Amino acid sequence: MMSMSLIWGIVAAVCCCLWLILGIRRRQKGEPPLENGLIPYLGCALQFGANPLEFLRANQRKHGHVFTCKLMGNYVHFITNPLSYHKVLCHGKYFDWKKFHFATSAKAFGHRSIDPSDGNTSENIQDTFTKTLQGDALNSLTDAMMEHLQLAMRPAVWSQPQAAAWVTEGMYSFCYRVMFEAGYLTLFGRDLARKDSQRAHILNKLDHFKHFDRVFPALVAGLPIRAFRAAHRARERLAQSLRHERLRRRAGVSALVRLRMLLNDSASTFDDLEKARTHLAVLWASQANTIPATFWSLFQMIRNPEAMKAATEEVNKTLENAGQKISLEGSPICLNRMQLNDLPVLDSIIKESLRLSSASLNIRTAKEDFTLRLEDRSYNIRKDDIIALYPQLMHLDPEIYPDPLTFKYDRFLDENGKTKTTFYSNGLKLKYYYMPFGSGATICPGRLFAVYEIKQFLILMLSYFELELVDNHVKCPPLDQSRAGLGILPPLNDVEFKYKFKHL
Repeated sequence: MMSMSLIWGIVAAVCCCLWLILGIRRRQKGEPPLENGLIPYLGCALQFGANPLEFLRANQRKHGHVFTCKLMGNYVHFITNPLSYHKVLCHGKYFDWKKFHFATSAKAFGHRSIDPSDGNTSENIQDTFTKTLQGDALNSLTDAMMEHLQLAMRPAVWSQPQAAAWVTEGMYSFCYRVMFEAGYLTLFGRDLARKDSQRAHILNKLDHFKHFDRVFPALVAGLPIRAFRAAHRARERLAQSLRHERLRRRAGVSALVRLRMLLNDSASTFDDLEKARTHLAVLWASQANTIPATFWSLFQMIRNPEAMKAATEEVNKTLENAGQKISLEGSPICLNRMQLNDLPVLDSIIKESLRLSSASLNIRTAKEDFTLRLEDRSYNIRKDDIIALYPQLMHLDPEIYPDPLTFKYDRFLDENGKTKTTFYSNGLKLKYYYMPFGSGATICPGRLFAVYEIKQFLILMLSYFELELVDNHVKCPPLDQSRAGLGILPPLNDVEFKYKFKHL
C-alpha cells in the first residue's frame, strides 16, 4: 500500500506542475520585462521586503528603467527613471488610485469600504481633507499645534532647580511622546472632565497606538489583525475612545474631525464603531510618518554643528522680528503661517532629513488595458495591474544628489540662501526631484501641516532647551526596512540625548 508521505509528495508535485502551467504569467509583446519569482502567490515579495532599494536597483541593472514584478499576487510595474515620472502621472485617466488605498484602510482599521461608489458613504475623503488641511483652514490647525506642543514641552509648574537639571532620554521616545500628545489634542480636542489626568490618558493611548502601529506593515500585506491579539485589542480600545459620543464631550476638536463627524452621521451607513475606526485612520495618518520625520530632523540637526548654528540663528532672528519673547513663565511662542513659511534653513534641514529616510511607494491601479507612453518607448499595461514609483531610488541617486548618503543641511538652499528648486538627471532638469509625500492624486493632503508641525517642534526645541547628544560620535541608526513603502522609515534603535531648559 502506498505510504501517506508518497501520496502527499505526488499531490505536491502535481500542484507545482499546475502552478507552473497555469499560475505563471507570460510576458506578452509590448509588455515590460517580467519577474515572476519562484514562490506561488508571493512572487518576489520576500526579496523586495528584505531590502526594496537593493532589489529594485538589481532589477534596474538587469532590465532597465521599467520592469514588472509579481508581489503578493499582484503584478507591479516599477518605473524607476525620475525623468519619466511626469509622463506616468499624465496617464491619470487610466488610473484608479482609490482602489488600493481604500482597500488597505479597510483591512488595517476594520471598517467597510470608504469609496462612495461602494454605497457605504457619500463622503469624498479627498474633498474633506482639502477643505480642512489646506488654505485658510491651516491657520487654526497650526495655532492649535503650537499651543499643544508647548503644553507638552513646558513644565506645568516651573521651578528653578527643576528647569536647571539635565534630562537624558531616548530621542525617538521623546519625539514620539511630545508629537503624539500635541497631535492628538490638536485633532481631537481636550477632555475637560479629565484636566488633571489628561496626560496620563493620552500616554495610555500612545501605548495602544504603538502596539497597533507595530503590526501595521503586516496588516497592509493582508494578514488578519486577529493574528495579533495585543494589536487587535489596542486598535479596538483606540477606536472606542474616538466614538462620536465621546468626541462630542471634548473641547477644541479640529475642523477636520468635526466635518467628518457631521458627514459620518448624515451620509454613511457605518455603525458607531466603524465611524470611530475611520477617525482612527485619520489619527494614524497624522502620526505614523510625522513622528519619525520629526526624529530624523532633530537628530540630523543636533549632530551637525553647522546645521545647529544656522538653524538657531534663523529661529532667533524670526522670533526677534515677530516680537516674540522666550520665557518659561510668560506667554507661549506664537508664529503665523507667513512667518513659518519664511524659514529656508529649517525647510532645508527637514527636506534633507526626509530625503534620507523616506521610502514611500506611489501606487496606481490600471482601470483598463492601456499603453503607457514614456519618452523613449511605450509599454502595454493590463487591467488591474499596478503602476509604482519608488522615489527612494531618486532620493539616493548620486547624479541628482552628490554624495547622497551624507546629510547636507544646505542641500536645498541656493547661493542666496533661498529655497533651491532646480535639480538635474542626465543633464535634464527634473520636474519631480523630492517626493516623500507621494505625487499627483495620491499626494498626502496633510503634507503642509506635517511640515509646519515639524518646523514648530524644532523652533521650540531650539528656543527653550539646551540640546546635546549623549555620545557626540554616535552613528546614524539604520532605517527600519520593515516599513518600506509606507513613508518615513523610523530608526531601528533609539539615540540618547540630553536636554535642559535654558536660563531664560
